Amino acid sequence: MGQRLIETLRANRGTLIAGVIIVVLSLVVSAVSGFPSLFMIGLLVAFGLTTWGVYRWRSRHLDPRPDRVPLGSLASSGLVALVVVFLVAQAVPYGRDHSNPPTNGEPAWDTAQTRELVVRACFDCHSNEVDWPWYSNIAPASWAVVKHVQDGRGKVNYQEWNRPQKEGDESFDEVKKGSMPPSYYTFGGLHADAKLTSAELTALLDGLLATPGLSE
Repeated sequence: MGQRLIETLRANRGTLIAGVIIVVLSLVVSAVSGFPSLFMIGLLVAFGLTTWGVYRWRSRHLDPRPDRVPLGSLASSGLVALVVVFLVAQAVPYGRDHSNPPTNGEPAWDTAQTRELVVRACFDCHSNEVDWPWYSNIAPASWAVVKHVQDGRGKVNYQEWNRPQKEGDESFDEVKKGSMPPSYYTFGGLHADAKLTSAELTALLDGLLATPGLSE
């Protein structure tokens, strides 16, 4: 059995290499775009299983060699699986909640400019005034957007200031380190308003220091 497995793997070397490339590229895209890794892994598993299921269904009609999986046939099955997984993803309820709860207090901003800069750079994940983009209605992108907002609000919500904030006093440090807004948020010109100039960043840091509760 071991020898047969080795022979099968050798016969399908091209298919295995293609699969590894797809997995690696998917994880790289996940890291660059901020798409949650667990979501990406789940999608890859669903895609792989669906691709294999489609291929096996087709193979009953094509009758290929039992120890060899033709790369072209598997690729076309993958395209079918991609469409199937995408359509099924639209039926998943998670990602549809685009609610913006009522405002419940804000920090005592030192100036209106500080608030304006925080609105531009942070409010889309850390407020109750999220401007939900069009792609937040299309899975799986909608899953990532909702996850980011849920996580962001859970750490600090600048419009829920009447309740304790988990990381409100870390705002200054996070902006200074370049962690907020995250690089993927403005990658490729996305959310251009959130990409602050050097002068705006300096003004924001000064404002965060001067606003109570936003620095340690």
